[in-house]
Formats: sequence, structure tokens, C-alpha cells
Amino acid sequence: MKELEYPFDSDYILKKRKALKKALLNEKEQNRPKKRIAVLGGSTTHDIKEMLELFLLNAGIEPAFYESEYNQYWQDVMFDNPELISFQPDLVFIHTSTRNIAEFPKIGDSQEQISELTEAVYAPFEQMWKKISEVYRCPVIQNNFEPPCYRLLGNMDFSDPHGRVHFINGLNAKFAAYAADHRNFYINDIHYMASCYGLQKWADPLYWHMYKYACAVQAIPELAYNLANIIKSIYGKNQKAFVLDLDNTLWGGVVGDDGADNIEIGQETPMGQLYSEFQGYLKAHKDLGVLLTVDSKNDEENALAGLNRPDSVLKPEDFLVIKANWENKDRNLLEIAEELNIGADSLVFVDDNPAERHIVESRIPGVKVPEIADAAGFITTLDRAGYFEVTNLSADDLERNRMYQANAERRKQEANFANYEDYLLSLEMRAQIKPFAPLYMARIAQLTNKSNQFNLTTKRCSQSDIERIAEDASYITLYGKLEDKFGDNGVVSVVFGHCDGEDKTLFHIDLWLMSCRVLKRDMEYAMMDELVSQCEKRGIRRLKGYYYPTAKNGMVKEFYGLQGFTKTGADAEGNTEWEFVIPERYERKNKVIRVNEAEESVGGCAEENIGG
Repeated sequence: MKELEYPFDSDYILKKRKALKKALLNEKEQNRPKKRIAVLGGSTTHDIKEMLELFLLNAGIEPAFYESEYNQYWQDVMFDNPELISFQPDLVFIHTSTRNIAEFPKIGDSQEQISELTEAVYAPFEQMWKKISEVYRCPVIQNNFEPPCYRLLGNMDFSDPHGRVHFINGLNAKFAAYAADHRNFYINDIHYMASCYGLQKWADPLYWHMYKYACAVQAIPELAYNLANIIKSIYGKNQKAFVLDLDNTLWGGVVGDDGADNIEIGQETPMGQLYSEFQGYLKAHKDLGVLLTVDSKNDEENALAGLNRPDSVLKPEDFLVIKANWENKDRNLLEIAEELNIGADSLVFVDDNPAERHIVESRIPGVKVPEIADAAGFITTLDRAGYFEVTNLSADDLERNRMYQANAERRKQEANFANYEDYLLSLEMRAQIKPFAPLYMARIAQLTNKSNQFNLTTKRCSQSDIERIAEDASYITLYGKLEDKFGDNGVVSVVFGHCDGEDKTLFHIDLWLMSCRVLKRDMEYAMMDELVSQCEKRGIRRLKGYYYPTAKNGMVKEFYGLQGFTKTGADAEGNTEWEFVIPERYERKNKVIRVNEAEESVGGCAEENIGG
């Protein structure tokens, strides 16, 4: 919904909240994950909850809320509020602010007294975070502290230990250190937000003293949007790639008319510097694993000449796909999505031309189309929109661009083979298929939230959910990591399920997914072989699989049939159930991938497991 995309009109959203919510709930969003969110506030939180609901619904997440009584956030956790216990949150948000600091250093306090006060303010927070982790085992989002409303010591408030600014900065540093050391703990940076919004407007004392709002009502949509970005990132709702125009977007001017020598880029002019800074911002995203592509109405020769300028920050090799032609941009964008094998709703289309933006947005549902105006505001608009909010940064994220480039090399090699199995054998594939391991928990959780096409049940899990499942003895868990002669694809497949509570010979497959970047390489057969092996070790003889259709996973509708399962049930919505009886002599399905070959066998020889 465009009204809820950044930059938005906060007054409009506050005024029209009910109508916006009704419209969002009426949208035919399939398989919208439902999440229970506890909002524990040190101030009034009702409006924050309502604004957060709108932004999450717009991101494809349907929240249900528990809301603490005013300033009872600590008591609800530490004294085991029965309502909160019963609610069993999937995520806890703690909305505290500088207003919740009861005591600050006094002029004349010794350094020892200030240190003791810092610990006295901080300790209850850490106590609460640990209790949430132990009892609820779910992600926690905690506000840090915004700057104080005044500086008693003027500029020295920053450097003198008695200053409130100094004291708050110290507490924020302790919060940051805790976040760095604890997975599933995230900071909602209201210190930065208040600074951007304007501290005097953000922390208007009138709203606190009249309504116990920690920030001005007009700032609440900004806070809720920022918070929603963290939550949607935790649950895999980030975008994956930029689709970028060239003329007057990556540089000033029109390269086809002005020539590559005369476009504005580099350090010679103020406008050139703006575009160079923007290109640097985009290139930094590539380092985070964001994919860069080009969609430009241009002759390819001119486009490449612009990118090949010595002072261009971005070079042709920084882009996985370059569509520089005279086709309609919406068609190019769909081809880019197909070549990358990702959904169009994973793309962010950046173009200075409002007409092109309108065409793409109206013809391709789900694609993000930010309203950018002038080059000076490009970075601010994209940055505040939160399309690529980072909560977990896995090794696979950092290698994503290289992985996609390797896929292009594989496609070239495929063209040289008439027999597909010969092609697969030529890749020299090696897989590691093992129970969930701490090293890969973040990536496994990420896959459960991002994989939509090859995903039988689209069950969404946070990292804490994955860790809990891994520790449960009634579950069998498997991750699949695949590499070949072109490179390491990282963790690309996840399977887990649980033993039946009554019939210990029956196993239910709760989730089976695979990254689309390794489709048609028989990884699913290797996973099936290992799943059967794990089941046999436990005396399990029957496997039950489930397929729940969504708008995106039609490709795996008959997946279980291809694995040898028999369909045992179906309903009017297309949900199906399947069963597989493990034969006395199970014949391995994988013929082309070497599995766990680095492991040592009992006799000390390397195991070579390829097709049985």
C-alpha cells in the first residue's frame, strides 16, 4: 500500500488508521504469517501498537498483540504475568526511553558513585532480557535511549561524567555491547531516530506530561515504521536486489545525448560528487549481499561507456544483470527477476523518472518503487525506507554476489552437454547434510523466511525457533550445504519434522525447502536419502509429508510424488497429504552429489557416499 511506504504522511496515517487497516485485511494476501508480539512499555504504547500493526500488515505479516499496562514492562517479565505467559510471544518489544531513567549523576558525585549508578540503571534491563530468553526463547527488540531534553553542562555535558549526555551515551554503549554478544537481541535505535527527526520535536515534553507519550504523536509512525523494518527483517521480508536506472540516477545527464565524457560523475562538480556518493552507497550494499542490476533505456554501448569511466564508482562487473535496451522497463524488470530466479517483490526499482516508476509499479505487483526526487535526497530516501534492514548477516549473505556469478558460469557449462546427468556429474558437486548446527542457525532461519518457491509448507521460523527445534529430541533436523567446482553455494536446503506422539514409527515432515539457486541439481534427492537414513536409525518406517499451496510454491505441488510418496489426502483449497513407507532395502535416489565425504568412517577411511 503506497500510503504506508516511505516517505509517508504521518498525519494522514494517524487520521486514517482504521480505514487503512480494513483495506489491508481485505487484501487477498495468501499465507500471511501470523506473529504474536508483546509490547512492553515504559510509556503509553497504544498508538505505537496500532501504527506497528499497519506497517507489518503492509509487509505481509499479521500480528497479534499483548500490551503491558503503563510502565509495567519489567514487572510483567520478572513476576511472570499470567497473561504474558499464556500469550507465549513470538517476539518481545520493550519500549523504554530516557524518561524511564529515574536518576542521573549529580554534580559532586565521585566516579565510583557514577559507575555504581550506571550499573544500577543497566542491571534491571539485562536481568529482564535474560529472563525473556530463558522463559520465552524469542527475539527481543529493545529501544536504546534518546538524548536528554537539556544539557546542564552545555557542551561539556558530552565529555564530563556528570553530564546527562555522557551518562546516556554510556548506557547506550552497554546496550550495544549486549546486542553484539547475544543472538536474537536487537536495538531499535531511537537515539538516531530522535536526532534525525529533531530532538525538540521528538521529545516534546507536553506529550509526556499530558499523555505519558515518550515521543510526540506525530513521530509515532516514524518509530513504528523503523520498528517494523527490524521485525520484517527477522522474518525474512527484506528485498534482495536493486534494479537501477542510469541517466540522472547513477549519473547526471543523458549518456546517449551528452556522451560518456560529459555526464556528471566524479569530483569535478558538486552534482558529480552527489552521484559518486550515491554510487558508493549502492556499492556498499553489494558488500552486504544485495544484488545490483541495471534497467535502462539506452544503447548498451553507451551504458557501458558511462560505467567504464575511470571516475565511476560502479563498474560493469558490479552488476549481475545489465538490461540496457529500448524495451519497456517493466518487461526488463521481469526478465531480471527470472534471470536471478527471485520474485519481483524482492526488487527495488530506482528511477528518477516518475512516469517510468508509475508504469513499473502499476504493472508489477509487489515491486518496491521508492519516490525519489533529486540526487541530494536519493540516499536518505532509500536508507530510511529500510528495504535491506540487517538483523542477521550470515557468511552466505557476504558471498551472495559471487554465488550468483558462479551460477552464470554453470549455465554456460550446461550448454556444452547433451546429457543432463553428465552435466551434473561434471559439476563435481559435494554436499554436507547434517543436523542443525550453531554455525548455521542464522542462515537456516533466514532460509525459512525467504524461500517461497521451493517450500512445501512455508512455515516461518525465527532463529530462536530454529534453536528450540534443534534441541528437541523428538525432531529430526537437516541442513544441506552444497559446493561444486565453481564455488560454495552455502546452506541451500532445510528439512525438519517431528516423531508422532503416539506412533513412534511415524514421522511428520514440518518443513522442506530449498533455495532456488540450486534447482535441478538433485539436491532434493540427496536430502531425501539422508532423511531416510536418519529415520531408519530411529526405527521410523513411515514418513508423512504436507503441501500447502501459496501464490508462489506451485512448482513443488507434486514434489512428494516425485520422491516416491503416495497421496493420501486433499482438500478443496489444494492442501495435500502424502505418505512414504521406507522399504526394507531403500535405494538411494541421489546419483550425482558426493555427500559428507570428508567425514571419517569407523575404519578411518574417508566416506564416499554417492548414490549408494
